[in-house]
Amino acid sequence: MSISLVDATRVLKALADETRLRILHMLQQGELSVSDLMEVLNLGQSRTSTHLTLLKEVDLVTDRRAGRRNFYSLKSGPSQPLLEEVLADHADSAEFASDLAGWEALQRRRREEDRSYFDRVAATFGEQVLPGRTWEGLARSILRLAPKARYADLGIGDGLLTLMLAEVAESVTAVDLSCEMLEALNQRANRRGIKNIETVEGEIEDLPLEDASFDVVVLSQALHHAHVPASALEEAQRITKPGGRVLVIDLLAHTEEWVRDKLQDRHLGFTESNLENLLTQAGFADVRVDRAARDPKPPHFMTLIATGQRPADV
Repeated sequence: MSISLVDATRVLKALADETRLRILHMLQQGELSVSDLMEVLNLGQSRTSTHLTLLKEVDLVTDRRAGRRNFYSLKSGPSQPLLEEVLADHADSAEFASDLAGWEALQRRRREEDRSYFDRVAATFGEQVLPGRTWEGLARSILRLAPKARYADLGIGDGLLTLMLAEVAESVTAVDLSCEMLEALNQRANRRGIKNIETVEGEIEDLPLEDASFDVVVLSQALHHAHVPASALEEAQRITKPGGRVLVIDLLAHTEEWVRDKLQDRHLGFTESNLENLLTQAGFADVRVDRAARDPKPPHFMTLIATGQRPADV
């Protein structure tokens, strides 16, 4: 769409000023605030705002509000080719070169401020309450990278992990000995419109599932409830496809006896070597066990994450 004669006249009048051309040249580099332009061009606030108002009136720039600051950028439209031609004619001017040096100095200062902040808080960063940093948010983000496959979640607990898995999985089979837990999961899944979860009532040490039927088998805080953890892992290996993987999330060995009565825990966690041996003896290869996180509240339970792979059949 071509620009009308009236609009072209208005735009040319707006461009007939050295300061406004310098502002437009800076906005070619990217969005800037009034204070940014004042710093780069060494102008006062009143003068900068006046020029920006005029440029906005002729549709050469647009602005947006963010908190207490206005940010300006070039506006696309029929006047854009004319503006680009005028700025290109003066690309080698000393004024534009000087302004670019100021703009680059602004970018360096911003980078230094960012680096200075993170250097300053580095020692206590992990202890700060930061917006958006939650274990659920991190888990959902990482699960986006998980394969779209068949998952088995053994011992579902509150079902939160099951629901998150269902968002990325081809299907999830949720196993728990509590029919009430499974019903609660079904209700939550229905409310969210999740249709790829199958619930199965059963014990994780005697699974009513077919051999080699799942790509990934998960036991999240379930192994310490098993009468015989080795049997639960043998069952997990049995239902895992050749080449499939197992994920175990559980507690590092602790001495909090109260969990036996209050939480029905049969085992007070596992040592790294103990959990590694259990997985290896169950038939998993490439076993890895790591400490994942320490609860900040007493008694400071430590979480272990263990993975392994069922070898491909020869």
